[in-house]
Order: sequence, then structure tokens, then C-alpha cells
Amino acid sequence: MKKCLYFVLAATVAAALCCSCKGNAEREEGTGEEELSDPNLRLEKPVIKLVGDGIYSGKPTLLIELVNNNDEPVVADAEVRILTDIGPTLVNVDTVRVKVPAGASKTLEYTYPGTLDPGFYASRCKVTRRQSEAVNFGIDPTQIVSAPDTVAGEFAKFWQAGKDQLAAVDSQVDSVEIKSRSSSARKVYFVSMKSVPDGLGGEPVTIRGYYAKPLGGGKHPVIIHYYPYDSQTPDAALYCPYGGSSNQFAELWISHRGQYINNRNDGARADGQGDFKNTYRDWFAWHFGDRDSWYYRGAMLDALRAVRFMLSEPASDPRNFFACGSSQGGALTYAAAALSDVPFRAIAPNVAFLGDFPDYFRIVGWPKETAVANQGNLTDAQMYEFLSYFDTKNLATMIPASCAVMATICLQDHTCPPHTNIAPYNNLKTTDKELSFYPYYDHAEPGDWTAKYLDFFGKRIVE
Repeated sequence: MKKCLYFVLAATVAAALCCSCKGNAEREEGTGEEELSDPNLRLEKPVIKLVGDGIYSGKPTLLIELVNNNDEPVVADAEVRILTDIGPTLVNVDTVRVKVPAGASKTLEYTYPGTLDPGFYASRCKVTRRQSEAVNFGIDPTQIVSAPDTVAGEFAKFWQAGKDQLAAVDSQVDSVEIKSRSSSARKVYFVSMKSVPDGLGGEPVTIRGYYAKPLGGGKHPVIIHYYPYDSQTPDAALYCPYGGSSNQFAELWISHRGQYINNRNDGARADGQGDFKNTYRDWFAWHFGDRDSWYYRGAMLDALRAVRFMLSEPASDPRNFFACGSSQGGALTYAAAALSDVPFRAIAPNVAFLGDFPDYFRIVGWPKETAVANQGNLTDAQMYEFLSYFDTKNLATMIPASCAVMATICLQDHTCPPHTNIAPYNNLKTTDKELSFYPYYDHAEPGDWTAKYLDFFGKRIVE
């Protein structure tokens, strides 16, 4: 996935919006009367650190690390900039005079002098002609309004038609045990099943997955895993689960159309079931603008097919359905919970994709550039109306209040930015929801994410 630059600003805009708080800085630093150092003396590139998880109420505090590797002290003006994530638009510029001793480091504690509106922002610091990397932070993010933008009466009707179409497709489930992955606790199967065609007509599409089935009989809680955006590399190794030592969960890793198992050579997998190829090329571009045949209509109904498959399995406890996924998998997790025939007990979307398209396209370059390249004769309004049927902020409104949600957001994510992740979260009906922020992660799966969602799910299992 691609990223965009946030912070190219005209000098005239910076000057017009510049706001000085030197008085506060001088009292704090005690250097207001000192003259600036020789301009040839330069500090190292400043580094901005956040306090806590980088989420503040109204007024952020930033820790700016300054390093002086010169043989004499450096007195310099540090310019601190705050920008919105959308645009971006310059909010404020402060100048703080600092003195850093020779061969030493110093941490400047900068507190924004006013109060910022709820949202996500970027910060930068420039000192002795060296500029820090941009660091994002959040202000009261659960108060951000990302209003649903569905067409009245059409959203639910559209998805009900899709569910009805899926119900009419014979799933034709086939399963083959992968003995090298099975254990005494669970057998692991390569499974294939039929899902809706690529549109309102045509042949059903085959999707595939790995199913870890508990042994010993009885009903078991279910976890469905949805995959992130594929690398489109058919030879890339693909994870195949082991049965493990516990039979607590019945688990399904489902590969929706054209991705992962459905886009891998046999040599990249452990199941030995043959070569499968992606026929969609660029998934986001495939039939873009046609809501009945766009790639993500089929992919979201594939997510529902996975739910229906697990409902049909004797080992599944329909009272205890859970789902998780990162990025694209996070979006499909929201979609599965919204479309499911049985209420999920809990879901765990991490850095979810496909959220709040109108703002998404104002923050980063991809997938906007793909959308624009395939927009054709659609006006912007028509394009956003089309996208509204697949927007997680709208799907979130269909998730029952009984479904708990553990959402994870990475503040430095330039692929699925925090603003797009908070949109579905803030539109959920449930009050049983938790939000975790990772202040220095980009678009990633945090190392403790699996342990956290397993604990979250485990606490909500109905006995």
C-alpha cells in the first residue's frame, strides 16, 4: 500500500497562521535574553515523543528531544508546528528558544497553549535548519463525528439482496485433512466452498480456507480470522495453522476471492491442493463504481459465507461466535458482524481498512488514486454514494448492540489512518467496547494484539 506526504505548506500560509508563545517559553527555558548561537552550530534532527498513548483531552503535550554534539552550547529557536490530518491544514506555529549544553541532550516539554477540537493531528519541530519526522497524536477521538452517509432505505435493502443471493448458492463444501498440521487436540482441514458470483449473475466463485476442528465432541467457541490485503505474490509463503495443544476454539482462516490461498502456487502452501490464481488483478479497481459487481461486495459476502460454514459445523457453538482481522481483515470483520445470521459475541478489528471514504481520500493518496483512475463518468457525489455501501462506518450501524468490540488503532498509520479507524468505532451501538492506541506504530499488527483479543474473547464466552 502507498503513502502520501502530509506536510507541504506554503510559506505565506505559515506566516499568516503563525502564533508566538515566546513568553511562556522564556519563563520555562530561562534563555530569552541569550543571543542565538552561531548559525553554523547545528543540533541533531529533533525527535518528537508523545506522552502516554498519544491521546489527549483538548491540550497535547509533546516531548522534543534535542541533541547537541558540538563542543560548545547551542542557543536556538525551536519551531513547533501543529497540523490537522485532513488537508493538511496548519493550525499553529510556536517558537521556543532553547539552550542545549555542549555535548549533551535536552528534552523540551511543549504544551499547546490553546484547546484543540476532537480529531487527529500531526506535529513537527524544526531547529537549526533540521526538521523532525512528523508525529501524529489524537485529541478526544471518541468525540469525532463521522456521520453515516447511506442512501435512505437502500443500504439495508442492498445487503439483504446480497444475503439472499448467497443463500441461493449451494456451498458445495469440500474438506481434506492436512495431516502434517493436525494434532491430538484439533484436526486441520483445507476447505473450499462456493460463494456468490462476481455480480448478480454468472457462476459461483470458489473460496478456500483452513479449518481447525476440535476433537473430543461437544460444542466449542468459534473464531473466524479474516486476512489483510494480499501481497499479490503467488510464491510468498502462506501461514497454515497447527492443531496445537488446546481444543478450546473451532477456528477458520478464510481466504476471500482472489487473495491468499486463492492467489498462491502450491509450493507456497502446506496443503498440497494445487495452484490457484488471482483473476481480479487490482482488487480495489475491479468493477469500481458498480455496486453490484465491485470486488468488495463479493469479498464481504465471502466473509458471511465463512460465518454460515461455521454455523453448519457440529463442533461450533452458535452462542459464542468471534471474529478478528487486520487492515482489510478488519474491514471484513466489521462486515461479517454486520451481515451475520447469528450475533457475534465479540470482534477485534485491527487498523481496519475501508473506513469513512470522503475523509479517507482527503488524508492519504491510496486508494484515492485508484478510485479516481477508475471513476469514469461518475461525479464525486456518485462515487461516494457507491462507496457508502461498503464503508465500515455505515456497516458498523448494523452490528447488534450485544456484540462487544475491541478496536486497535496505530497513530502513525499512513495506510489506514486513525481517522478512518475511529469512524466505525464511534458509530457502534454497543457500550461494551474497548479502544487501544499504539502511539509509534505505522500500519501494523501490534505484537500483543493476539493475546489481547484472545483475552477479550475469553471473558465473553457464554458457558
